[in-house]
Amino acid sequence: MSRNRRRAKKADRGIVDIVDMASNARGVGRDDGKAIFVADTLPGERALYRPTRRKRDFEEAALETLLSAAPERVTPRCAHFGVCGGCALQHADEQAQLGFKQDQLMAALTRVGKVDPEQVLAPLVDARWGYRRRARLGVKHVPKKGGTLVGFRERGAPFIAVLQRCEVLVESVGNRLVALAELIDTLSIRERIPQIEVAAGDNAIALVFRVLDAPSAEDREKLAEFGASHDFSMYLQPGNEDTIAPLDPDAPALYYELPRFDARLYFQPNDFVQIHAGINEQMVDQALGLLDVQPDDTVLELFSGLGNFSVPLARRARKVVTVEGEASLVERARANARVNGAANIDAYAANLFEPGTRPAWLPDRADKVLIDPPRSGAAEMIDLVAATGAARIVYCSCHPATLARDAGELVHRHGYRLTHAGVMDMFPHTAHIESMAVFEKV
Repeated sequence: MSRNRRRAKKADRGIVDIVDMASNARGVGRDDGKAIFVADTLPGERALYRPTRRKRDFEEAALETLLSAAPERVTPRCAHFGVCGGCALQHADEQAQLGFKQDQLMAALTRVGKVDPEQVLAPLVDARWGYRRRARLGVKHVPKKGGTLVGFRERGAPFIAVLQRCEVLVESVGNRLVALAELIDTLSIRERIPQIEVAAGDNAIALVFRVLDAPSAEDREKLAEFGASHDFSMYLQPGNEDTIAPLDPDAPALYYELPRFDARLYFQPNDFVQIHAGINEQMVDQALGLLDVQPDDTVLELFSGLGNFSVPLARRARKVVTVEGEASLVERARANARVNGAANIDAYAANLFEPGTRPAWLPDRADKVLIDPPRSGAAEMIDLVAATGAARIVYCSCHPATLARDAGELVHRHGYRLTHAGVMDMFPHTAHIESMAVFEKV
C-alpha cells in the first residue's frame, strides 16, 4: 500500500450506532464486529466518526457529526468541554451519568468478582458544579498562545488547555484562571512555575505554587497582593512536599467540618482529602449507618488518612484502631483526635501493602471494619480483615474493578455476603467512579 493510500485510509469517516458505554465514558458501537469507541456519544445515538487510533480489534474515534441524539443528551455547560481533559460526561444529564456509573459498578462486581449485591444503594448525589476542592493545575508560559496558561491538560494530549474558567472547581478558583495566568505573566520566574495545587477548606483556600527557581522579593510581593485581594492563602513549594510553606506565617490552618459528628478536621494543602465536601459528608454518614456501630464495638479502620472516618467512628464506638501508610497523615490523624477529644483512637503507621502475617496493629478481635483504599484496592488486607472475625465490613472504593476483585475474595473464600453496593457521585461529569459496599459475615 502506498504512503498516500495509508494517509487516505486514516482520514476515513464512518457511521455507527452507539449501543453501550465503555469504562472511560466513550460510546461503544460496532462495525463488522469491530468495536468503535467514540468520544462524547451516548447509547441510542448515531454518529459520524473520525478514527483517531486503529487496532486490529477496535478503533478509537472522535465525534465528527451527531446524526441522531439520545433523550439524555444535554448541552455541556463548559465552553471548553471536549478540549479540556477534566470532564468526560457533561453531554449527559444527571440520571444518565449516575446510570452509567452504577452500571459500571454492577458489571465489574458480576464480571470480576462473580458477586451481586443483595441490595443496590441509592446513589449519593450533591452539588454538580463548583464542587472540586482539591486539584492540581498545570502551568505553562507559552508566548505563542498569548502568555501563561493555567488549567487542566487537553484531552488525550500533554498540553495545557487554553481555559477561561473551570465549572467544576470551587468558584473562587475556577473563575480566576485567567487572573492567575496574568499574575504569573508578571513574575520574573514565570517560566519556572509548572503547577499550582488548589486546596479548599471550610475556612480558607490555599494555592501552592511549585517554584523551580526562588521568586524575587518583587515576585513574593505580587503573589501576596494577589492572595490578599482574592482571599487566597498563598504557598510556595521550592522542593518536595516537605518544603511547602505559606508566604504569610499567619496563614490560617485549613480545616473542614462534619457537623453531624461534631468534628473539625485540620489538614495541610498537600494532604489527601475527599474532593467533594457534600458527598464526603454523606459518605461518612452512610458508612457509619451501614456499619451499625455499637457503643461496645472495637472498629478497625484501614487506609485511615487524617481522620475523616476515625473521629466520627470514635463518637460511637468503644475503641477505634486506625492504620495508615503515610506517616505525616498519621501525625495529622493523632492531632485531629486530640483536637476533637477522641481519646479512644489508636492510630498506627504501617505499610498496608506488605502487612506480614501478624502485624502489631492488628487487634485480636474487631467487631466492625472500615476500608478506604487507593485505586489498587486492599488485596493484601483481605485475609487479615477476615481473620478478625468482623461481623460487618464497609468498603469505600475509588475503582470498581479492584473492589470487585476484593469482594470476590471476601464472599467466595471468607464466608461473607455482599449485602449492599452503590455509587457515590464524588466526581460529577467525569468517568471516575466512587462506590461503597457492605459485607456481612454469614
